Amino acid sequence: MAEKLTADDVRRICKEQNIHFIRLQFTDILGMMKNIAITVDELDKALNNEMMFDGSSIEGYVRIEESDMRLVPDPSTFTVLPWLNDYRIARMICDIARPNGDPFEGDPRYVLRKALKKAADLGYDFFVGPECEFFLFQTDEKGNPTTNTHDQASYFDLGPVDNGEIARIEMVEMLMKMGFAVEAAHHENAPGQHEIDFKYSDALHAADNIITFKLVVKVVAKKNGLHATFMPKPINNECGNGMHCNMSLFKEGKNAFYDANDKNGLSKEAYWFVAGLLKHARAMSAITNPIVNSYKRLVPGYEAPVYVTWSLGNRSPLIRIPVARGTGTRLEMRNPDPACNPYLALAAMLTAGLEGIEKQLEPPAPRDENIYHMSMEEREAQGIQNLPVNLQEAIAALKQDELIYDALGAHVFENFVKAKQIEWDRYAKNVHPWETAQYLKLY
Repeated sequence: MAEKLTADDVRRICKEQNIHFIRLQFTDILGMMKNIAITVDELDKALNNEMMFDGSSIEGYVRIEESDMRLVPDPSTFTVLPWLNDYRIARMICDIARPNGDPFEGDPRYVLRKALKKAADLGYDFFVGPECEFFLFQTDEKGNPTTNTHDQASYFDLGPVDNGEIARIEMVEMLMKMGFAVEAAHHENAPGQHEIDFKYSDALHAADNIITFKLVVKVVAKKNGLHATFMPKPINNECGNGMHCNMSLFKEGKNAFYDANDKNGLSKEAYWFVAGLLKHARAMSAITNPIVNSYKRLVPGYEAPVYVTWSLGNRSPLIRIPVARGTGTRLEMRNPDPACNPYLALAAMLTAGLEGIEKQLEPPAPRDENIYHMSMEEREAQGIQNLPVNLQEAIAALKQDELIYDALGAHVFENFVKAKQIEWDRYAKNVHPWETAQYLKLY
């Protein structure tokens, strides 16, 4: 792994590459990227943590009477933004602190740092490899997005059937210029749907990469006259956008999920971690699948998980164990979608898995049959639960889970639940096109 950049490295690179502006980026509790741009003349002030901003204007941060917040740039996240090369703009991702310098408990990056500290105290390093899917849609004459795809391609098709190939190549090149190790890029199952996979990394870096990845994809799509969306289910009767998370723990440089002496090649820690994820899966859904539309993806028939169980191969359960063993041993959590705040989602999943290890929770037997083909009675007889069917049910499950409350902290938890309840209430009160099409003439 490349050596991390320091504040002095940032100063040197800015001088060598004639950088004019630096974006100081951070996220709100919903995972929306925010930024304050400064000139290079203000760089020392920023690196000395002297840049202040109004936290009361950010979703889930602080009240207006305590609004001053401090930006704390992370020099290791410094990178030049290649699509703005003519303006010589770079960026750093920031942690958020209170005016006295204490970490701000409402900062999503701080929430993940807390979970990683807990893992480190137990001797573990947490690594994540995300698989981010997105759609490319045509735009209208005013540049507004439509839901018209620009191809009818499917899995692994190539040009000229795959009209998004050129845009996808440009995305990969842009990501590589920013230091991403891209492993694969391909057309996905639905028309206009794509996936770009980048190499696994430590969880904080992975969450930073997810936020950056989404920005790059949207920028390149716009440059090509297209609109990129990470909305979980933008088209009826097609597969939706997932963000499968491949997770592993390392201890003393070795993969803690691997045991060559086990019949499945898995360690006790791997089984316990799976059990922890399953125990808290329903509550975590509000974090990993955080919007109303998320639950239009989590339905049978579209390769998205619906049932809270695990397998050693098949893709119908919530958690799958890919075939790789040794250093590559990992668990794949299949329900997260790219609408989630990755800092909160990874913190919740890690905390749940660590509880499994600490309490040595035993998972149920793996389910290697196709659960979609089982009847409701068969699933109930075997104790297989469903994931929540909508955001309201997910919020209710989240509110009952003390572990996830502790993982997020009171500030984030309460503000997140409040925001999600407002979102559900607004959705529930709206009359939707399906209702008018179904009922207007009939009644």
